Amino acid sequence: MKVSLKNGDISTIPEEEVQEYVKYVRNKYPDEIIDEIILEFEGEDVKIETHKHSAPFSRIRRITGYLVGTMDRWNNGKRAEEHDRVKHGVTEE
Repeated sequence: MKVSLKNGDISTIPEEEVQEYVKYVRNKYPDEIIDEIILEFEGEDVKIETHKHSAPFSRIRRITGYLVGTMDRWNNGKRAEEHDRVKHGVTEE
């Protein structure tokens, strides 16, 4: 995880203080992967900006009663069943 200072050099901040900010962010986002923390000091306040790691997204659909990600392992019969089904769209009013 990279920690940087928005308007300056991070080495000007004591390492113990930086580790406290890291600990704070990890506690706030326990299930997230944090790529970068950017600190910005505004008088007595500290603004903490986090850049989270984006996880790959896979689409899951319900097709013919099954939850599936892709149809690449389906046999021809199941592919035909999916092709022939009625697909409902969303219309704007």
